[in-house]
Amino acid sequence: MAIDPVCEMTVNEATAAATSTYKGQTYYFCSALCKSLFDREPEKYLQETERQKEP
Repeated sequence: MAIDPVCEMTVNEATAAATSTYKGQTYYFCSALCKSLFDREPEKYLQETERQKEP
């Protein structure tokens, strides 16, 4: 299972609605909208995801 970096929903890699590759990493999305938002500003969503991991 993967986490959609835009909406943080759990996504099954095998049935993900969309995928995107950024800096050699594949990201999985629950919808085409989340993929579109990520593709426009990937660093924004990756920074938000990293911030949430901090204790």
